[in-house]
Amino acid sequence: MEARLDHLVCWVADPAASLRFYERVVGLPGVRAEEFREGRAGFPSVRVASETILDLMPYESARGVDEGTGVRGTAGHPLNHFCLAVNREDFDALQVRLKQNEVEVTGTGTNSFGARGIAPEAIYFADPDGNVIEVRYYE
Repeated sequence: MEARLDHLVCWVADPAASLRFYERVVGLPGVRAEEFREGRAGFPSVRVASETILDLMPYESARGVDEGTGVRGTAGHPLNHFCLAVNREDFDALQVRLKQNEVEVTGTGTNSFGARGIAPEAIYFADPDGNVIEVRYYE
């Protein structure tokens, strides 16, 4: 079986603020952003790759039972971190945007294993809701 990551869901306090962070700081394009701003979508997303998005779900959605999953609340499954793989040029540009936006890089890594083998460098930082993001590149 060959599987691809379709989407991840991050619980966020302010979907609009998170959308701005992921668009402006991380550099990911919004998905359904205009529909969300107009009140026609319950939450926005950002595109990670052609087949993968990150949903920015408001915490208040976790209060009841999700009709789609049948799970109550956040299901008690916190997300440790998620990792985005980019090219070296985008990796360097991201570090500049993080600094410009006063986002602290909380950790770094070298020669770490991932989905595509060994990545020479990685950085870690948090979004406005404390979700930890790893960004790496492969050669």
